[in-house]
Amino acid sequence: MNITITDVVSILEKIIDISLVWMIFYYMLKHIKNNVKLSLIFKGVFLVIILKVISSYFGFTTLGMLLEYVIMYGPLALIIIFQPEIRNILEQIGRSQLLGRHKVLTVDERENLVYQIVGAMESLRKAKIGALIVLERDISLGNYIDKAKKIYADLSSDLLISIFFPNNPLHDGGVIIQGDRITCAGAVFPTSSSSKLNKRLGTRHRAAVGITEETDCIALVVSEETGRMSIAIKGELFYNLTIDDVRMMLIDELRPKQDSLQDEDDYEDEEEIYEEDN
Repeated sequence: MNITITDVVSILEKIIDISLVWMIFYYMLKHIKNNVKLSLIFKGVFLVIILKVISSYFGFTTLGMLLEYVIMYGPLALIIIFQPEIRNILEQIGRSQLLGRHKVLTVDERENLVYQIVGAMESLRKAKIGALIVLERDISLGNYIDKAKKIYADLSSDLLISIFFPNNPLHDGGVIIQGDRITCAGAVFPTSSSSKLNKRLGTRHRAAVGITEETDCIALVVSEETGRMSIAIKGELFYNLTIDDVRMMLIDELRPKQDSLQDEDDYEDEEEIYEEDN
């Protein structure tokens, strides 16, 4: 069997075609899975398809005709009704770093990152100094960095404490960390309007939840009134955490998911190191 150059080109075109379709579905599902409204839409679409198949198989004429109208005009109605959610999804895909994070941290770098952040939060908690620290992951926070005060400094607990110290001009904004470096301070984030949040929570907590609703970042908060520590991930707020809770959640969230099997031993080593330090 002779394989010509034309055959090779044709195979490559099909591989590229399938890969592009797979990437589109992957990024759509990646950003939709944490959005409750859009998840319900997909469940509804799936239900309509099942009902359409059933109506065709059993000959349910009236139901089939009704479903045809739903399939014909439904997409337009969904676009109009869920315009804000669709816009947010497209913005997230546009901000995504397709090749992953700009820097993959080593075990030692992750260990130091957690150590510095936990140390700063412990000091801020004791002094009841408010703070909002955001760790960028796959989705870029470039829009917020552009409007904030650039720092580009090595991460340290002392620097974080000084940024949030009362009367500091950058005290009221948030700090964005990229990799193991502080990129900027004084960042302003969108606040969440979720009805699930306690009405007594302040702007920092709502901003933490808001930015994690729009991106895949990790947001850490220290309450200025109570000194309580919280973490927001994927639009969910974990409130009133202990310092050990913060450390364990950071270690878990910062571990590369693709290396989960190999990182089990590293994870245990990190726990032992922190236990020795404490």
